[in-house]
Amino acid sequence: MTLEQLRAAIDGVDDRILELLRERADLVEQVGRVKDKSGDSYYAPEREENLLRRLVGSNRSRLPEAGVRAIYREILSSMRALEQTIKVAYLGPRATFSHQAAARHFGSAVELCPERTIGEVFEAVERGRAHYGVVPIENSQEGSVNATLDRFMDSDARICAQVFLPVELNLLGRGPLAKVRRVYSHPQPFGQCRRWLAEHLPAVECVEVSSTARAAELAAAEEGTAALASGLAGEEFELPVLASSIQDSSSNVTRFFVIGRKSAPPSGHDKTSVMFAVKDQPGALAKALAPFEQAGISLTRIESRPSKRQAWEYYFFADLAGHADGVKLAAALADLAGVCAFTRILGSYPDTPAA
Repeated sequence: MTLEQLRAAIDGVDDRILELLRERADLVEQVGRVKDKSGDSYYAPEREENLLRRLVGSNRSRLPEAGVRAIYREILSSMRALEQTIKVAYLGPRATFSHQAAARHFGSAVELCPERTIGEVFEAVERGRAHYGVVPIENSQEGSVNATLDRFMDSDARICAQVFLPVELNLLGRGPLAKVRRVYSHPQPFGQCRRWLAEHLPAVECVEVSSTARAAELAAAEEGTAALASGLAGEEFELPVLASSIQDSSSNVTRFFVIGRKSAPPSGHDKTSVMFAVKDQPGALAKALAPFEQAGISLTRIESRPSKRQAWEYYFFADLAGHADGVKLAAALADLAGVCAFTRILGSYPDTPAA
């Protein structure tokens, strides 16, 4: 076939795709009317993840899994907007990694609402200013984001989904590298670029700020400064890249939680996050974990945080395989409550694959 014939064939395929999207939109509109009567949520993370898993599993094209997921995320986002405009809060300003995670998960057809702090993202959800929020929970190199863990201690928000975002950090600034005297960034990126900074900028002042985008904003306004941030932040604030991809590990990934007012229903491939405090007695933690071992339930993550209410009092956070409504996990969680001073289920959500 000639180039003109191939292009004509592609145009024909695009016309058929558009017609199928119109048909899908008509069906979604009918679904929206049913949900209006039933009161069901317009955003169904368990349904969306199962759809994506099915499509990836049946994909016979040359498109990689990431491509299939990205295309259908945008289709789902646009279709969801036919039912309701969803507001999603994130740690702002624009161009933070939280912003990118929110866009990656929800697509472009939502209203993204920047907040100044992680605590304000929780408040936006709790007070109804946003339907959902996106907060960082852990990084593959630097571990947990303590501000998020601490906020769960007092919040009624529930985890309903998770997002994995590969993180590439750049040094952004207007002047040459040799004239940089101060670097701004969030605490996590400083830890992720520790070796590079020690080798290339050992004498600079490292100043922690609320987000990587805020760091870029400050660096854009001050001489002799730079920011550790994303390439998107550089574009947003018109900052040249002084050094690219300077994170100490090439496999640098941050995990985010999507929080809402309730958990997701079971998808068949789920995780559950819990918070608990053990009684002050010997063997208390072993007793708390025993029900999960006896039921054959995997703990994929566990760590402790000071309660900040009383000296030497700690809360434990754990991720468990399964859904809280499942028979085995529900029984194990009931046993956990029986031996602990305090327990709270933070949410169940689809166990989406890591980036």
